[in-house]
Parts: sequence; C-alpha cells; structure tokens
Amino acid sequence: MRAVQLTHYGGEDALQFTTSAAKPTAKEGQVLVKVEAASINAIDWKIREGMMQQMAPVTFPATLGGDLAGTVVEVGPNVEQFTVGQTVYGQTNPFSGEGSFAEFTPINATNLAAMPKSADFIHAAALPLTAVSAYQALVETINLQAGQKILIHGGAGGIGSFAIQLAKHLEAYVATTTAPEDTAFAKELGADEVIDYSTEKFEQILKDVDAVFDTVGGETNEKSYAVLKTGGQLVSMAAAPNETLATEHGVTASAQQTRVTTERLQKVAELTDQGVLKPAIDKVFSLEQTAEAVEYMRHGHHRGKVVIKTTD
Repeated sequence: MRAVQLTHYGGEDALQFTTSAAKPTAKEGQVLVKVEAASINAIDWKIREGMMQQMAPVTFPATLGGDLAGTVVEVGPNVEQFTVGQTVYGQTNPFSGEGSFAEFTPINATNLAAMPKSADFIHAAALPLTAVSAYQALVETINLQAGQKILIHGGAGGIGSFAIQLAKHLEAYVATTTAPEDTAFAKELGADEVIDYSTEKFEQILKDVDAVFDTVGGETNEKSYAVLKTGGQLVSMAAAPNETLATEHGVTASAQQTRVTTERLQKVAELTDQGVLKPAIDKVFSLEQTAEAVEYMRHGHHRGKVVIKTTD
C-alpha cells in the first residue's frame, strides 16, 4: 500500500513515502476507507517533531494524518450506519500509526459521516477538524447570537476561515486579526473588520466584545481578555484559561479540545450544502509530496487548508 510514514521524530526527512506499507483492516466499530484526499493540521507536524511524544508516543514506522474524505471499502463488526461504496468524510486518529496519509485507513464509525453532497473529495477533506472546531466553539460553547460581536484571531487560517463564515451566518459582527497579505481574503470571507496584526493593536481598537475565538495563543490570547465585555467568553484552541485575567475582567475562558463526531460532521455537512461553509483550499499536494506539504503547513504561510490528493 502507498503511504507516508514517520520513521523518526524530526524535520521534513522524518516523513518517508513508501509503496510497501501494510494495508490495514476494519476492526470492531470501524470502517476501512479508501482515502481520496486528506488535509493537514498543525497536530501532524507537531507529532512529526516529537512535541506530543510524552502524551502520545507513536511506534515507528507510523502513518500520520487525521482528516480525510473517501469511499468505504470495508465495514467492521457492529457498524450499521455505513455501507461499502458510500462516500464519507471524517477524522481518524493521527496517533494510531494508521492515519490518512495513505491509500487506505481505518476509522472509528463515531468519527465519520456521509460526505456533503455539494463537495468533492478535496473540499470535503478540508472540513473535519477545522470546520468542526469552529462549529463546536461558536454554536455549542459560545452560543453566538445575531447582533453580538466576536473577535476571531487568525481569520485566514483553516479554523479561522470557517469561523468567520459561520459567525456571519449567525448574523454576528465579525472582527478578525490577520497578516497584511490576508486582509482582502478575510473580507471576502465576510469579516466586517479586519485588523492587521503587524501594524495595528487589536486591544486598542476593540472593546465590549461579546466573544473571542482564539486560534493563535501566546500574548494574543492574554491581551484578548481586556477587549471582552463583562460576562463575555473567550474560547482558545491554543492556550489554557488564565483564571486571574478572567476574574479581573469578569469573563469566562476555556480551552477547546475539538471532538470530531458523527453528529458534528453532519451539522457541518448541512452547512456546507447550504452554502454557508465554503472550504478555502490554499494548495493541493500529491501523496508523494506529503513531507513537503507538512513542512509547508509548518511554516504557516497557508491561507485556508492544505490538502493531499492521495489518488492519481
């Protein structure tokens, strides 16, 4: 089987393309998917570099990758909701060693859903982690309402680009921070106010914001508490809550651990088919170019999602 495997922790050379990886099978509660496309997330290069090894070490050689879109080719025991030949999308476990940077991958049925009818494999593969992250934060945690004001950090990134679209669908006022070259892109997504973080200080521009969705962390996260109104909410993908600042400003803060579930994927598929969520594809690589693609993602110059087309 063609796959890209991690042979050791390190840089770009740690990921090696092979044509002789063992083809996995669907275990109980799983389906085996013929992967048509996979997308890259920050977790992939973090695993590659060994940043996660204390929490979740992998056994070498390990096939990396989480997000995918493809076709069901095998259904494991006790799986009734999926059938062979069905087009699906979702997220497999990137720590399992049997990830989505391969021709075939096993995935738990609870992390899978029918593909959006309006999306091709490339665009469907761009959705799982990033679109579900935006949905989980804005709809489930923040409960963003029409007329409220939200600040989205990293509006041009994979998660941020979906968050802007979803927030506008919810009829909120959207402010976002981006690099100067991404200002026009963020406006095209629907942002009402785009702040160039290289020359402008959002904490001096904004105040009385109902919610902040942070995908950046660090100082950006810490400075965000001051722009919230009393009772506001801060949800971060990149930093733990600072309880001292939360108490000082009278707000609530939480760190989101995104869970890609069938139910959330179904909601994302509905929003995609309604035209609310439109995946922004920065660049498409071949499976053989996966090591290069992960390195490209690592340097953070992407706008939207980086996708791997696993079939010729």
